[in-house]
Amino acid sequence: MLGTIHLATYITALIAVVLLPGPNSLFVLSVGAQKGVAQGYKAALGVFAGDAVLMVLSATGGAALLKANPALFGVVKALGAGYLAYLGLKLAWAGLQDWRHNKGMPIKNEAEPIDAASLEGPFKKAFVISLLNPKGILFFVSFFVQFVDPLYPYPALSFLVLGGLAQLCSFIY
Repeated sequence: MLGTIHLATYITALIAVVLLPGPNSLFVLSVGAQKGVAQGYKAALGVFAGDAVLMVLSATGGAALLKANPALFGVVKALGAGYLAYLGLKLAWAGLQDWRHNKGMPIKNEAEPIDAASLEGPFKKAFVISLLNPKGILFFVSFFVQFVDPLYPYPALSFLVLGGLAQLCSFIY
């Protein structure tokens, strides 16, 4: 169908990959839980945009570049891990500060107005997390391209179909 091969296998594997918890889904869930549903949707849009960039890079040869240059791939993975560690430490530090401020007492669950400046751009953070997500990079570099028929005259259409299915599965999740 439209230059794709083994579509049932692709969809099955895609569902399995999407269901595995990773930095993208954990970030979106934490933003939604902490900042509200609207901010969670902004973070989800950041993930979709980041994944779209990875798909375009894969379709245009970025996957081949990373596959051919393991050192570059290692740098991208290290940047991703470093950014995730930074976010985790920042979250732990904020929790420690809250704990110290409240002297170990549980925080009262009172509704407080959300300060727009404190949201720190969930879309932007999710976009960067998605771009540096090792799971996403591995998926699009080594797996995504295997389902494009190399003899099909319009490979961009094939990548569009596969990418659309990936975004649909992520959206449903």
